[in-house]
Amino acid sequence: MSEDIAGLLDGAVPPARNPHLYGHRAAEEFLARSYRSGKGHHAILIEGPEGIGKATLAFRFANHVLTHPDPATAPEHLADPDLNLPVSRQIASGASHNLLHLTRPVDEKTGKAKTAITVDEVRRAGHFFSQTSGTGNWRIVIIDPADDLNRNAANAILKILEEPPRRALFLVLSHAPGKLLPTIRSRCQPLKLSPLDDEDLSRALAGLGTPLDGGRTQETVLAMSKGSVAQALKLLNYGGTEIIAAFDDVMAAEGPAARKAMHRLADVLSGKESEVIFGFFLEHLSDHLVARARAAALAGDLSGADRQAKLVSDINEKVSVAQAYNLDRKQTILSILEAARR
Repeated sequence: MSEDIAGLLDGAVPPARNPHLYGHRAAEEFLARSYRSGKGHHAILIEGPEGIGKATLAFRFANHVLTHPDPATAPEHLADPDLNLPVSRQIASGASHNLLHLTRPVDEKTGKAKTAITVDEVRRAGHFFSQTSGTGNWRIVIIDPADDLNRNAANAILKILEEPPRRALFLVLSHAPGKLLPTIRSRCQPLKLSPLDDEDLSRALAGLGTPLDGGRTQETVLAMSKGSVAQALKLLNYGGTEIIAAFDDVMAAEGPAARKAMHRLADVLSGKESEVIFGFFLEHLSDHLVARARAAALAGDLSGADRQAKLVSDINEKVSVAQAYNLDRKQTILSILEAARR
């Protein structure tokens, strides 16, 4: 599936092809019971931090429903997909006529995923339902993630959710459900997933062929990944730990040394094929500033807390403008670091 490959992290497995899910046993049992009861909601909002298994759970549940189309005879538990079965093979290869995966489309010129899920992608859902009407089969749409829907696409999805076709199931994924249209949230049943604990995160990484080797590296990855497999892969395979160390050097240095440290970090973050690590840096910087704002508020320095919170907003706007107008990334990063050091 090209959608998976375009944004796939090094060391990861596309969710549609991932046979294993670590953690989230309670969520799996809830979905299995809800489906078996025949009274499950037509739209489920699977929410939680990025990289903890939301998409894998969605494809796993889709496999369960399409393998057992009669809820009354469906098993009480979700099983690992069996690739010996045609349904599972079709889902894994992106060839299922009963499953549509809506995600950011690939730009044919760059080969990279676009910045948003557009209304043209949502129109595919309308075409999907019209093509499969009358078959009597379940039709499942996975929106991955709904956070990436632009305004027109979100409104188009809302119209479908308001009058869903018969035997239609929507699995709506979100890293930040508070940013979704309230009307979309109100038409979905929320299912909140928590970050993985250390044991499940370690098992997930081992399952991807990236086992933690113990010692300081393991402690660092477990502490910094916040229960996210995606964050752990960025730390391990993209130099995330080095980026954090370099940022700490920038914040601690003074005078000419600070300027040199800023340029070293900016050079790395503005290099070719640096999109993933640049995004990782922005997330880390945002977390750093939010922590400073919280500390200021707890210390009674409300003006300082407000200043740090505004800085987060200003940096986000600066990055958006730079991306929209294709401005020089190194200069943008230097400007961001200057602002963060104030």
